[in-house]
Amino acid sequence: MGRILLVLRLALRDLRRRRTEAVLLLIAILAATTTLTLGLVLRDAAADPYESTRAATKGPDVVAHVGQAAGLGKLATAAGVTEHSGPYPVIAGKLKASGRTSDVQVEGRDATVAAVDQPKVTRGGWVSDGGVVFEAAFADSLDVGVGDSVTLGGRSFKVVGVAVTAAMPPYPGASCVVSTGCVNGAIPDDRDLPAGLLHNPGLVWLTQADVRSLASDRSSLSYVMNLKLADPDEAQAFVDRTGGAMSMQTWGSILADATDLARDSQILLLIGAWLLGLLAVASLSVLVGGRMADQTRRVGLLKAVGGTPSLVAAVLLAEYLLVAVVAAAAGLTIGALTAPLLTESSTGLVGSAGTASLTWSTIGLVTTVALGVAVVATAVPAVRAARSSTVGALADAARPPRRTGWLIALSARLPVPLLLALRVAARRPRRVALGVVSIAVTVSGIYVLLVLNAFLGDQPSTGAYTEAQVAVLRHVLLVWTVILLSLAAVNAIVITWATVLDNRHASALARALGATPQEMTVALAAAQVLPALVGAFLGVFPGGWALFAAINAITGGDSDKATLPAPWQLIGLVPATVLAVAALSAVPARLGGRRPVTATL
Repeated sequence: MGRILLVLRLALRDLRRRRTEAVLLLIAILAATTTLTLGLVLRDAAADPYESTRAATKGPDVVAHVGQAAGLGKLATAAGVTEHSGPYPVIAGKLKASGRTSDVQVEGRDATVAAVDQPKVTRGGWVSDGGVVFEAAFADSLDVGVGDSVTLGGRSFKVVGVAVTAAMPPYPGASCVVSTGCVNGAIPDDRDLPAGLLHNPGLVWLTQADVRSLASDRSSLSYVMNLKLADPDEAQAFVDRTGGAMSMQTWGSILADATDLARDSQILLLIGAWLLGLLAVASLSVLVGGRMADQTRRVGLLKAVGGTPSLVAAVLLAEYLLVAVVAAAAGLTIGALTAPLLTESSTGLVGSAGTASLTWSTIGLVTTVALGVAVVATAVPAVRAARSSTVGALADAARPPRRTGWLIALSARLPVPLLLALRVAARRPRRVALGVVSIAVTVSGIYVLLVLNAFLGDQPSTGAYTEAQVAVLRHVLLVWTVILLSLAAVNAIVITWATVLDNRHASALARALGATPQEMTVALAAAQVLPALVGAFLGVFPGGWALFAAINAITGGDSDKATLPAPWQLIGLVPATVLAVAALSAVPARLGGRRPVTATL
């Protein structure tokens, strides 16, 4: 117990002494844990409006629909059914409103309150002779309000109300309950719909008498029945047992369809979370290496006063694990509170997205990822530092450079800043590799963001998403972009600062031999620009292309429907990345290039 307390006290004291580096560590892990939490809890937060609608409308546990009403009669007395409503007649039709024509499913209802699935009126009233009630999301899409006149089946009806239901997902994802069939989403230009098939149909309610009057004959009518079960969780088992040739949909599948938007947002965030996890590992690896270089003498002191290599390694590792635990807790809190802001409360549902409850599985996964990132980035440098010589650590002497003949011959002909930059980069090949990977991951993420942004720009015209849904997905992409670029910026600064610390003796010696502070500043910044250039090219191809292909494989997407970035965008992305890295590296490089020579040597 005393050993653990000693390790914690030493770790906390070191974090307090180096607060700036501790904050950078926290930011790096926090970016990944927050995005991962958002991805894990977003769909739970989006489910709240549907649950509220289900409670307010006496939502059904199972919705059954067939071509003949007689086929539904036996369901009302089936084992496990406690209440039912219907069967109600449904007909497919064309609706004209606000100068637009839309396919529609028209359901006939009673003016009295139903025992199951009584749509909740949000504006106006319920059905009456000659009056039509619109599903709320469908009304919002057509910009239809109470008092407007619409044409349905060649007859004029007055809009008497707008309502929501839990028996069908909101428009444009409505379930199909007519025998003619439906298709949702975009239709390719080279394909035509079969005759009678509805495309992205909306839902409206009329009286049963009005629906029957619109039917050309009885065969054009379909029928729907809503069932309430003793145990809603057994809905799928009930369908499997009694469905047969009958089309049935459980409340769980309706919920899944109603939260499709949140599922798409969730996929985007989870992809972003794993990318940010890779960036966090790269950032921590560099930051840990830089801190180890700055803590060499402290390691020697710990070993000189009796600290064993295992104790030294435990102290160094504990610092990062403590930061990881704090980052995991903060990421879980921020993710749960932010999730409702990134999902749309559809006009076809009541209530708003709530704060998602954190399950133990979510807490465990996020915490494991945070600790894993810290351990992967820290374990090797900590063990290497713990095994170092006590005398060598106390002396904190400059590390002798590795001399490579071809590199010396190549750099000798370069201007002084580039000569020094090439040799600085060559001193730490693993750090250069991390820098290349960091930039490649960032540029790959930007490549995918460009593809997704172009894809979303085409969606309102295809009907796959409404403008409001596209706006929600754009907000998710914005969060992804901001966090990705912020962490990449932190990486660039951290790598430069670690390079400054690691080359402090060599930089001071170069200045003692005649190099100016300006030349050292340019050299330290240029040492980051060279890996950035390589990483940017790799991020465009094959990195960006491979990441996009992986996303398509995971989500089952069709890459042929995506608009790839234009050549000018990809060409411009490379120099833009290099310039951004140069700008971010300039400040720490300038500070490092102007350190006093005498004090350093």
